[in-house]
Amino acid sequence: MNYDVIKSQAISVIEELIKKAELKSGQLLVIGCSSSEIVGKTIGQGSSVEAAEIVFDEIYRILKEKNIELATQCCEHLNRALIMERESAEKRGYEIVCVVPQPKAGGSFSTAAFKVFSDPVAVEKINADAGLDIGLTLIGMHLKAVAVPLRLENNRIGDAIITAAKTRPKFIGGCRAHYE
Repeated sequence: MNYDVIKSQAISVIEELIKKAELKSGQLLVIGCSSSEIVGKTIGQGSSVEAAEIVFDEIYRILKEKNIELATQCCEHLNRALIMERESAEKRGYEIVCVVPQPKAGGSFSTAAFKVFSDPVAVEKINADAGLDIGLTLIGMHLKAVAVPLRLENNRIGDAIITAAKTRPKFIGGCRAHYE
């Protein structure tokens, strides 16, 4: 596996997502990541701490520069709980739960986040402004109610397929309503 290529792809993906989703300072992005898929294995079958750390480090560096907050989705063994900074969780009123992700129970990407975040916590549910799914991890349950798919030109990191979404407010009011 060429880690320089993975690093470059991660940078291209996150920069394109930020632009297309029009993410702004203070907004919340959820990322689910299968490091197994990145290195060409089936999800959950070949976790790669190295690949996860490289992808996490590059994505998180860019998000921090833009003050975009991050929540990482754990795997099914932790019921898709999320790892995020305590400050971000508390300001949004999310209930904190007790668990520390590991590569085989939570996933390598969330394990990397837990190591790097200054005050990491786990939560069970969020309502993110946008989402990035690296390797078909199914992040949709953690997005705000109206998710809008984004087609990214940069649609792979390693062998993992990339899907992305932004959200928008609900349209309400029926035929007499006017919208921006």
